[in-house]
Amino acid sequence: MFAPRVLQAARSSIPINKRCFSAAITSRQKLVDLSRELYHRSPGHPFHPPMVMAQWDTHQEMKAGSTIFRTASYFVSFSDHAGTHVDAPKHFSAEPGAKSIDEMPLETFYTDAICLDLSHVELGAAISVNEMEAALFNSVQEIRTGDTVLLYMAYNKRVHFDDPRWQHVFPGLALESVHWLADKGCKVFGVEAVSPAPEGELNFQAHNACAERGITHIECLDNVESVVGKGRFKFIGFPLKLRGGSGGPMRAVAVLDE
Repeated sequence: MFAPRVLQAARSSIPINKRCFSAAITSRQKLVDLSRELYHRSPGHPFHPPMVMAQWDTHQEMKAGSTIFRTASYFVSFSDHAGTHVDAPKHFSAEPGAKSIDEMPLETFYTDAICLDLSHVELGAAISVNEMEAALFNSVQEIRTGDTVLLYMAYNKRVHFDDPRWQHVFPGLALESVHWLADKGCKVFGVEAVSPAPEGELNFQAHNACAERGITHIECLDNVESVVGKGRFKFIGFPLKLRGGSGGPMRAVAVLDE
């Protein structure tokens, strides 16, 4: 056992950007899963390859009476934009040096957060700055520098995966609203749909605006209604460390104070 003073001295000698931090979940906090399930042929953006998942090894291959250890495992093949995921700058910027997902700071994915209720918006609508300001006012919250802002549009409740509209007809942000979030200090925003803005030219403009403003977005969130009206909370969503990846699937989680 190391004495407390020895441990304290050891910690103080480690550069701040190399230290490991831990946070315990207390009895007054609740973890809320905001991620979609990944499975064979789980739906995604039509531009990306499908999810493939197949049994690779099974316990049934063990012969009766055999003492040889066997395992169960799966072969999995998927896009770096599968399921709930975050886009890296490399995805929407052709500039040399645009960061890939493994180059993005971990602090980007462990932040304070709020959720704005935009469940009234029409399918295919581009949400205006006035609507964003009204949603922020109604939330009785403020956007602080470095925040993640989740946008609840009730999309998953209105359009199911089996509906052909799911990949094409969804609400999202107007271009001015992307800039509005950046002006407020938001570093990451999240949506339920497969893209941050309605399908078409506006969607490409929204992606480019993220590159221009140095922010990014999470797509394909689920269960966002669980954090509407909950005030400020902690958002955790670490993506897979894919070398050179243009995005990364993540397990998105909100930590709520009860």
